Amino acid sequence: MPRTAVPPAPASPVARVADSDRRRTSASVIMRSVLEHGPVARSTIARLTGLSPASVTDHCARLTGLGLIREAAVPRRSNGVGRPHVPVDLDDSRFVVGGIHVAVPYTTVSLLDLRGRVVARRELRHHGRLEPSEVLARAAAGLGALLAEASGCRALGVGVATGGWVDRASGTVVDHPLLGWRDVPVREVVGARLGLPVEVDGHARALVNAERLFGQARGCLSVLHLFVGNMVDAAFATNDEVHHGPRSQAGAIAHLPLAGGTEPCACGRVGCLQVELSEGTLCRRARRAGVIDGVNPMHVVAAADAGNPVAVRLLRERARMVGRAAGLLLDVLNPERVVVTEVGVLFREDCLAALRDEVGAERAAAVSPSGFPDSVLAVAGGAVALDVLYRDPLASAWARPAGSSHESS
Repeated sequence: MPRTAVPPAPASPVARVADSDRRRTSASVIMRSVLEHGPVARSTIARLTGLSPASVTDHCARLTGLGLIREAAVPRRSNGVGRPHVPVDLDDSRFVVGGIHVAVPYTTVSLLDLRGRVVARRELRHHGRLEPSEVLARAAAGLGALLAEASGCRALGVGVATGGWVDRASGTVVDHPLLGWRDVPVREVVGARLGLPVEVDGHARALVNAERLFGQARGCLSVLHLFVGNMVDAAFATNDEVHHGPRSQAGAIAHLPLAGGTEPCACGRVGCLQVELSEGTLCRRARRAGVIDGVNPMHVVAAADAGNPVAVRLLRERARMVGRAAGLLLDVLNPERVVVTEVGVLFREDCLAALRDEVGAERAAAVSPSGFPDSVLAVAGGAVALDVLYRDPLASAWARPAGSSHESS
């Protein structure tokens, strides 16, 4: 009796998910390689990533079809012989992502290209009006205006970043005590107003991803980001993953005790990180000393740069306390790199030196200021969206056809 062929069994749901995960991971690795090394030949990508030449060619074709990468204009020959290698590079001329960062005194809206460079930005002062619906409506309108002015670029999506407890999975600001926000559905509100994919995350996590993609922490296996503004937050990434924890509560360090702290906290204790290190505390101390008469910490930096000894002392003392906090986190997490966002450390070498002295000579070289000193808040919002893009560049949310919402001509 002749044997009949047995039809292949359909792929199981687990196998389909695994195959999808492999495609997503491979596309991500290739996009990251092009970002870091481009213009780069496909054969070099295969060597750098360990992917097969056929897989690299296939994924490059897909990414080119989406307009995310392009062939470089001039082919290069390998050792001057054989067929020319046509390198590929990011196509950073066609797309932007929108960024919204909600701080206590103002919101920053921005446009970033695929290399994380700020194309446009605008600050929208709150003037005491902190109702979530009003703040987010102004932010969406401001970002929409930037998009309308962006000639020849299409928006792929929007990232929103802020301090406090942000649940990335649901796109919700669960608790931002300084803004008075609780359970604000940011993704839903902003997405409805702009008609674009929206991702939401805490600004420390957003910035640790920005440093890993575009800044000081490229190639590092573990990175800690310490954000010291009006809010004090931290984020930790290891093996290319940022730790979020249940409901994205990881990095909540506001009430860690800081040795030597003297400021009373609303929680009933003294010397909590946030109340001790916040920009509000810095400016209050500067006003009390007659250094400034407002609430802008950059005015304290300007006074120090002009030679005011009290301003210099206040900034150095704060930097030492930030170094004490960084040392505590270094002891617990032992990251390869620590990136600090704090106004004195960003703009004054003496403050960076004070921070590193407090950390200690053996670990000082591991600590550096943010790679985005003049645009840190503008980068934070956009980095939320860019992280999603680089993790899954083939995702349908990003791969919309030309002519869709917010395409400029």
